[in-house]
Amino acid sequence: MDKQFYGYRRENGRVGVRNHVIILPLDDLSNAACEAVANNVKGTLAIPHAYGRLQFGEDLELHFRTLIGAGCNPNVAAVVVIGIEPQWTDRIVQGIAQTGKPVQGFAIEKNGDFNTICAASRTAMEFLQAATEKQREQCDISELWVSTKCGESDTTSGIATNPTVGNAYDKLYEMGNTLLFGETTELTGGEHLVLARCANDQVRKDFQFFFDRYAKVVDDNKTNDLSDSQPTKGNIEGGLTTIEEKALGNIQKIGTKPPVVGCLEKAVEPTGPGLWFQDSSSAAAEQVTLCAASGFVVHFFPTGQGNIIGNPILPVIKLCSNPRTLRTMSEHFDVDVSGLVRREINLDEAGDKLLDMMMRTANGRLTAAEALGHREFIMTKLYESA
Repeated sequence: MDKQFYGYRRENGRVGVRNHVIILPLDDLSNAACEAVANNVKGTLAIPHAYGRLQFGEDLELHFRTLIGAGCNPNVAAVVVIGIEPQWTDRIVQGIAQTGKPVQGFAIEKNGDFNTICAASRTAMEFLQAATEKQREQCDISELWVSTKCGESDTTSGIATNPTVGNAYDKLYEMGNTLLFGETTELTGGEHLVLARCANDQVRKDFQFFFDRYAKVVDDNKTNDLSDSQPTKGNIEGGLTTIEEKALGNIQKIGTKPPVVGCLEKAVEPTGPGLWFQDSSSAAAEQVTLCAASGFVVHFFPTGQGNIIGNPILPVIKLCSNPRTLRTMSEHFDVDVSGLVRREINLDEAGDKLLDMMMRTANGRLTAAEALGHREFIMTKLYESA
């Protein structure tokens, strides 16, 4: 496998595999203005979302971290931020500006939609034209930050598709990549296996804190188990009967070699290479959005029953080993590893297939989700709004 790819080196030294100019709303009320700008300036990308008013405390901090992280992602060349209020809009702008990339904010208060859209469109056009002159340059594979999450899992996920990701993670770890996994809820019953992989006592303590915090939420809401949502109806149809079975399949994605070097809050970047755990929901679009906000540039998404997730910033490479799903939903998948369940290929060959697709994606190939227009950007919300 070629260990070099052509990526976009950003002002802060990070490397991206896409070159988006995004129009980012601070709040839900600014979505329409952002979409109008994207309509005016073809080639820019609006990222509407549902939240941004009357949040407080850690929920508000997470909101800012997610939006700033999305703008800071190396797959983004430049950002136009639009919000109702100038102060909060500027907070997003200043956070993104620390990367050195072009960013400018526009507030609708005292300007209205027409004036805001006109001014923001002019800036977006300038940013887009500058971005199109940015050239890819040769980069080492170790500069790729790779995240993973699974969804709509079934028995083939645990025995083939998830282990394929694990095999790829083992190989990427040896090459010095930065890797991420999460899905706190879907480690239930297998959390001891993750604890055993933690690099030291502090990492074990941090992981236990995140896991216990999640368990307390379940207990505080008087829910004794996850039977209403974990496993999901699709999981059950696919043969998974308990959350413990799901967890054991989920953990296959982190391979056998990498120790867990650290644990992260939601939408927080890792500080060095290796395998990191991030506390997150198991909801597909929420977790992938957090990965994008944490600086990851390629995402592995194994599925059995057929999840169709995408993301506007982070290319989602979907792989599947279920022959029926591959037959009925073929347009949604980038990597077919059904040869594993047919015993036509081995795990090492499956992992190499996934890494080959990763490199093709890094060099510019659109994923199935990108080609089909799947741009799910879903903020994680902690509390009810004030």
